[in-house]
Amino acid sequence: MAIEVIPVESQSDLDDIFRIREVVFVEEQEVDPDEEYDEFETSARHFKALVDGVPAGTARWRFTDKGIKLERFAVLKEFRGIGVGQALVEAVLADIQQHPDSNGNTCYLHAQVSAMGLYEKFGFQKEGDLFMECNISHYKMKLLIPARV
Repeated sequence: MAIEVIPVESQSDLDDIFRIREVVFVEEQEVDPDEEYDEFETSARHFKALVDGVPAGTARWRFTDKGIKLERFAVLKEFRGIGVGQALVEAVLADIQQHPDSNGNTCYLHAQVSAMGLYEKFGFQKEGDLFMECNISHYKMKLLIPARV
């Protein structure tokens, strides 16, 4: 089983990732579509995970006034547990580290409690109290991108 993560560069790729997010967030987790899609869709850097060429997952990252926010990690149910989420985190972090403005910046995300273990593998640390976002329990997690010398 081959897992590949690619940057989203076409309307077809965007359609694929929006379908994945629709299934995972809106249908499965019952997130209101108005909360799922936002004004950052065009400015964020999106990624699509493929398993044997089939769209299986997605994630995005963007700059905010608090640092670099990783978000919208979603893997279709039939592709969970085989490393798709890990491949997405790896690809997103590698992409961020290549960006000239990421130097010494803080990455953060709002992790669903069930996904915290994945992010901890990459060095993210829980910060603050449990909070609800879209009726789902989350913790903020942070990771410092080391300064390049």
